[in-house]
Amino acid sequence: MEENILVFQQYPFKTGDKIHIADGRRKGDWLVVGIDDNKITLRCPISQREFSWNRFCYAVDSKKQPWPTDDSNS
Repeated sequence: MEENILVFQQYPFKTGDKIHIADGRRKGDWLVVGIDDNKITLRCPISQREFSWNRFCYAVDSKKQPWPTDDSNS
C-alpha cells in the first residue's frame, strides 16, 4: 500500500541569494554570504549582523516580493 510521504532536501544555496524565512526563530529577510558543507552564513539586510548556523533550510516557494521588508529580523 502506498502512503503519502513528505520528502525534504537541503536547498542548494548560492552566495548572494536573497531569502525570506517565513517562520521560526530565524524568521525574516536574509542575504546568503557564506556556505560550506555544514554551515550557512546569513546577513540581516537591516542590521548587517551576520550569523552562521548549521544548514537547515528547505525551499517551499519562490516568488517576487519586496526585499527587505520592515518586519525583518533584528
